[in-house]
Amino acid sequence: MNKSELIESLAAKKTLSFKKAEEVVNAVFASMTDALLSGDRIEIRGFGSFVVKEYEAYTGRNPKTGESISVKAKKLPFFKVGKELKEKVSG
Repeated sequence: MNKSELIESLAAKKTLSFKKAEEVVNAVFASMTDALLSGDRIEIRGFGSFVVKEYEAYTGRNPKTGESISVKAKKLPFFKVGKELKEKVSG
């Protein structure tokens, strides 16, 4: 499911216009993004949690040439699936 399919599904299930459903989905995503940017953890019970993980800088290797390269420190979003969702999906 992509973003537009999510919007269409929400509009159909809650009898909203496509435009209104799009505003709702965009507002939810914007709120989640803002929370992660400010260092907060997002937990949606029964679904999962989102957190930003920090990775230190390290020396890597170019697989094509074998040359050593330095990789900068970075922060990446990480999702951990919740127990209920995991059980539903695995059957």
